[in-house]
Amino acid sequence: MIINRKLVVVMPAYNAAETLKQTYDALPLDIVDDIILVDDASTDATAMVAEELGIKHILIHDKNLGYGGNQKSCYGKAVSLDADIIIMVHPDYQYTPKLIRAMASLIAEDVFDCVLGSRILGVGALAGGMPLYKYVANRFLTLVQNLLVSYKLAEYHTGYRAFSREVLTSLPLEKNSDDFIFDNQMLLQVISRGFSIGEITCPTSYTEEASSIAGLSAVRYGVGVLIESLLFRLDRMGVIKTRYR
Repeated sequence: MIINRKLVVVMPAYNAAETLKQTYDALPLDIVDDIILVDDASTDATAMVAEELGIKHILIHDKNLGYGGNQKSCYGKAVSLDADIIIMVHPDYQYTPKLIRAMASLIAEDVFDCVLGSRILGVGALAGGMPLYKYVANRFLTLVQNLLVSYKLAEYHTGYRAFSREVLTSLPLEKNSDDFIFDNQMLLQVISRGFSIGEITCPTSYTEEASSIAGLSAVRYGVGVLIESLLFRLDRMGVIKTRYR
């Protein structure tokens, strides 16, 4: 518990057997009430490692549903456990779990409804191994979104996120994609419903084990971000109705 709020960590996992223990060991277990790991039909021993670590809530998809589909399972389970604060932590250790206490505190103290761990806020992204082309793409897409969405963030594309229960129970997540663009759609829904968003600097670590969008998936994600941002803008102008209304 943190300030009498139940804190649940969710881990959307796919082939994370080699990094799961490192991530788990860094969790502040003195304040985390429950951990949920959703194994999206991994081909390695992710679920077995989770069991060995004593993770109580392990969900295993019979088939791969995608990054967005995995998160839908994560958040649905967290809400069913009566979580007050839900924090998504990638089990590949790209984002340090040591920021959980700070992120959770900002929600527990009613400062923000949603908190993002930003790799771009500060100077650590490139130093942490983020490839230059990813950094440039991140900066470009975020600039475009800041203009189209009219909500200034340092980064729209981080996978390190904390939410209040009210946020998760208010968003129509089922309308979102099961692919990587889910992250962006969800954040736009948070903005469209007037929830407050805070950001904290997050050091990042790009390693061979860390998952990352690449190739055609990265291109599809980038195009999807531009399309969703335009749809959001047109919705705000009253031209069309979308998932963001």
